[in-house]
Amino acid sequence: MNKEITDIKIKSLICAFILSFGFMHRYFTLLLFFFCTFFAQAQQKEIVDFTHIQGEITPDFTTKTIDGTLTVTFNILKDTDSVYLDAKNITAFEISLKNAENESKKAKIQSKFDQNHLILFGSFSAGKKYSASISYTSKPSQALYFVNNEGKSQLWTQGQGKYTSNWLPSIDDMNDKIEFDLQITAPVGKTVISNGKLTKKEEKSGEVVWYFDMQNPISSYLVALAIGDYKNKELTSTSGTPIALYYYPEDLNEVEPTYRYTKQIFDFLENEIGVSYPWQNYKEVPVKDFLYAGMENTTATLFSDSFVVDSTGFEDRNYVNVNAHELAHQWFGDLVTETSGTHHWLQEGFATYYALLAEKEVFGNDYFYFKLYQTAEQLKELSDRGKGEKLLNPGASSLTFYQKGAWALHILRENIGDEAFKLVVISYLKKHQFENVVTADFIAAAEKASGQDLASFEKDWLEQSAFQADVALESLKKSEFIRTYLELSALRKIALSEKREVIEKMLKLPNDYLGQEAVYQLAEAPLDESLPLYKKAIASGNRWVRQAVALSMQEVPSVMKTDYEILLDDDSYVTREAALLALWVSFPQDRATYLGKLEGVEGFSDKNIETLWLALSIATSSYKPDAKEERYNQLLDYTDARHPFQVRENAFKYLYQLQLYENRSLKNLVLGCVHFNWRFAQSCRAILDLLLEETMWSNALRDLKLNDKKAEDYLNKKLN
Repeated sequence: MNKEITDIKIKSLICAFILSFGFMHRYFTLLLFFFCTFFAQAQQKEIVDFTHIQGEITPDFTTKTIDGTLTVTFNILKDTDSVYLDAKNITAFEISLKNAENESKKAKIQSKFDQNHLILFGSFSAGKKYSASISYTSKPSQALYFVNNEGKSQLWTQGQGKYTSNWLPSIDDMNDKIEFDLQITAPVGKTVISNGKLTKKEEKSGEVVWYFDMQNPISSYLVALAIGDYKNKELTSTSGTPIALYYYPEDLNEVEPTYRYTKQIFDFLENEIGVSYPWQNYKEVPVKDFLYAGMENTTATLFSDSFVVDSTGFEDRNYVNVNAHELAHQWFGDLVTETSGTHHWLQEGFATYYALLAEKEVFGNDYFYFKLYQTAEQLKELSDRGKGEKLLNPGASSLTFYQKGAWALHILRENIGDEAFKLVVISYLKKHQFENVVTADFIAAAEKASGQDLASFEKDWLEQSAFQADVALESLKKSEFIRTYLELSALRKIALSEKREVIEKMLKLPNDYLGQEAVYQLAEAPLDESLPLYKKAIASGNRWVRQAVALSMQEVPSVMKTDYEILLDDDSYVTREAALLALWVSFPQDRATYLGKLEGVEGFSDKNIETLWLALSIATSSYKPDAKEERYNQLLDYTDARHPFQVRENAFKYLYQLQLYENRSLKNLVLGCVHFNWRFAQSCRAILDLLLEETMWSNALRDLKLNDKKAEDYLNKKLN
């Protein structure tokens, strides 16, 4: 028997033996669990190399299951008696094996599913290639999600952090890169998006099979699948890469503002990075209730459909940063991939930095430096509280991996110069393409290309917990705009009478950021002093300055009523929402007028204005009383699962403030508490906790019939 296999079996038995007893401290048990898992993965990688997975995947939208047939090709590096694929949620499977060098010889082999792996047993010889055929059915609990999108079925995947093996047996370890070629069977009328190039579609038995081809290997967490009701707009980059921008048919008018600057961003990144886009094509797909802002699946970025906006929404909340960030990952994360979480900044720090450079190209230098300033303030605040984190800490926060990582690259570029920095990136990517990397690989490339010893850079920016705020400040001061902003912000505690001239200057043909800062400094000043300046801010016509006025006033003084009412017409959904609420609160006698002015306005895709309008109109007894029940039913309807979770979140919030829950909305709230999107679930749980503090609602919740075991279990736990 192979010595490596003997070792792994013995160590696995030791792990199992220790874990089976309860006398070990819980923390030690966790450490041991991770040691066992890591050890098994590391050992397998030395024994077998999985090179290709050909998959035929058929989702069932009714049972929410996946039927799949895989052809898995692998090379044996050392003699062994077993190999495995990571697999979860398997309800049935069958496996046969053939030696790839003898195609005619195919036989069933001994196999086992242990809840986490599909294990193949046999006599596998070093130097030989094998091909396993695996048929299976799975019922994914995560990583693949069936959703109801306004009454239409949709499916999408999220591999990173959730594991693709929940629906596609594969290798979870990101260090094992495999070429995935998928064939997806979907209902007629649905559109399918996956990795690589769509080579053909064919109708079979009333369904459509979509064939996708990848040409290079990727880590399994980057495998993507989306199925839904889509159309697409096609572009071509300057270098010739096909780009497909997907959208819901009803969102045709939002395509341009949602994807604004996409080609410019693509061309910029390809030129700035200095390495050609490394894949066959690029696709971007909005999906409902997505777990994050976006995900950089190779050739197929999925992103939250909350970023689908019209031209008004674009100015307040657009997709540009996420668009650029996920595209940058196609090089940093997909082409070269970290070996472990210790080096996560090589993905997120790079993607954040290059996205910021792309935004600088689109929005200008002031935008670029203001974003750097904001993140420096966040990192300094964290550091000042003694909670700063090393960039090489695998347990660091997103703020550290993303923003401190971007700052490290910004400082490195300033230290070694633009030309050397670009040479570093080109050398690093070309040397390690389709491989896994550690930070030392990047530092080695940087030292070689720059000719500099970067030990002090490593110490200060990679290994130091504290944020180098003084260095960051000196970098920021290279911007004249930032110098002016710092001078202005230094006046925050000074009386308005002593700085009036400066504030007036900032509100005259204002810069977006300086004008906002000037407005926020009026908040503590006596109204008789600040009133002329507020009027000047509103009259400026600058959307950001006017928005600062709307957001900084919860109640509107009567002397500002006429000026402030203008904000209801602003070209900003944020401003109009804030203005409606402030005016409704401040002038009860005019509530019907304000409600009439914004009736029919939705706002963003989360219906921020409409849901607020519904709540305020329900609370205004004199406003169209005959239609009050209809408005109430509309707000109740927005709690239903067919709507995006952001809309539901708003509806739940306003129903709580109105104290107008009933059985349907209470049921939807409890179901929300066990929703797969953890952010939404958290907000639902917070509202449920508030309701449970009140006897009336706790009694109503006790009588609720849910017909959902997970939700019932959660509610019973809270009630008891």
